[in-house]
Amino acid sequence: MTSDSHSNHAVVYTPMTRGKTHPTDISALKDLGIRFIRFQWVDLTNNVRYRVIPIAYFEKMLASSRPSINIRTAGLGIVFLAMADGFAPDSEYLYLPDMASLRILPYKPGHASVLGWFEEKSPIVGLGGKLSTQAELCPRGILRKAVEAARTVSEVEFLVGFETEFILLTSTAPITTVHNLQGYSNSLALPTGSIAERVVEEILFLTPTGSTIVVNALEASGIEVQMYHAEAAPGQYEIATGPLPPLQAADALVHTRETIYNIASKHGLRATLAPRIHDYSCESKIQLNEHVRATDLGKDAPAKGAEFTALESAFLAGLLENLSAAIAFTLPLPVSYKRMLDGIFSGGTYVCWGTDNREVPIRLCNSTAPAARNFEVKAIDGTANPYLVLTSLLGAGHHGIRSGSALIIKDCVGPSAAKRGEAGRKELGISERMPLSWEEARAKLRSSAVLMEMFGQEVLKKYLSVNETMAKALDEPKEESAKLSLLVETY
Repeated sequence: MTSDSHSNHAVVYTPMTRGKTHPTDISALKDLGIRFIRFQWVDLTNNVRYRVIPIAYFEKMLASSRPSINIRTAGLGIVFLAMADGFAPDSEYLYLPDMASLRILPYKPGHASVLGWFEEKSPIVGLGGKLSTQAELCPRGILRKAVEAARTVSEVEFLVGFETEFILLTSTAPITTVHNLQGYSNSLALPTGSIAERVVEEILFLTPTGSTIVVNALEASGIEVQMYHAEAAPGQYEIATGPLPPLQAADALVHTRETIYNIASKHGLRATLAPRIHDYSCESKIQLNEHVRATDLGKDAPAKGAEFTALESAFLAGLLENLSAAIAFTLPLPVSYKRMLDGIFSGGTYVCWGTDNREVPIRLCNSTAPAARNFEVKAIDGTANPYLVLTSLLGAGHHGIRSGSALIIKDCVGPSAAKRGEAGRKELGISERMPLSWEEARAKLRSSAVLMEMFGQEVLKKYLSVNETMAKALDEPKEESAKLSLLVETY
């Protein structure tokens, strides 16, 4: 076997990778038996909301001069029955469908979902000082703008894949998991015929009623499933999906979560992405795998003997420089910081990176296969809005590319940063601690000039306000058990 065969062991994806698309023509949708469209959006607290529109009316809407529905601007600032500071019920957005995001819902025959764009009814002066109808608070619009900036300013494109960890519960009060086994990839956690196996396999391999054809429920929706397995915590499982361009990847993650929630519900279970429900066991996280490539790959050939291309090095440097400020987006609630510990496979508490090291916040994967190399970001959980997460992390990396940031921190291979001691960390250039609390993360975000430029002052102000409102709501129950029940019923 040649050395080349050793260094090309991973599956390779390119920026041209695209998910499977569905018919967007109304007649074709009707032929597929679609009767209803779920017009979805994801709010700033990562709650999915939707309006159900009969396809006949949806067809009329698409034929109008500006296809849309009205959603009050306060809709992005509502938490349960409370309205966050900075929002008022005195105006409306238009919400326009993005037909490229349409997905048929295998778990709900006759239904399809579509995401969209929040827009102002009339042009306003936007973040760049130009007239625009794009609503500044539109999460998908914010990500689209960041991706376009990377492509046009720096000729850079990204691919993003997600790994979703979730726990299956038979009860939310008291919290009861489908099994008590702490079984990372353990066969006993997915025994044949168990309700856990039936739910996980139906998420992946759904057999429509009256059909003998087995359909992959996620792949039928344009999402490639790479792997699934039992995870370490009781009742915990993971589904890994293939990389897509950032906006498509975030859309796919939203759909993956909705598929998990709905199929679990169908079987009388509650699936939860809550960050950590057992203090004695592992957390649930969303792992993000980032691939960065030049649009012209010939412009970013690796230097002889160099571990990274210049592009990868600057991207990683920018990501590390701004990671602490981005944590308020990736871990947005106080409960998120129950997993900000060393030694629990959550990524550790020091700003650093390492090859195949699971105790660093940024893990280098496929290091010996340059075409498949990617950075895995671990400090993300299921309470985080994926569009804002990707904007903050990809935007941080792009800032490093634009400013030509030098990669100062060395590869943390072997012992974790926490176990190296101060002298050992200093040798690797590791000096910064990750935010260890919700309050510290929010303070880091407020003081970040880079993220302030990226999002704008008004977006950051309202985002922080909404998540503070959610934090207070989740803390309202007096008993700890009631707080945990509310958390798993919300996420």
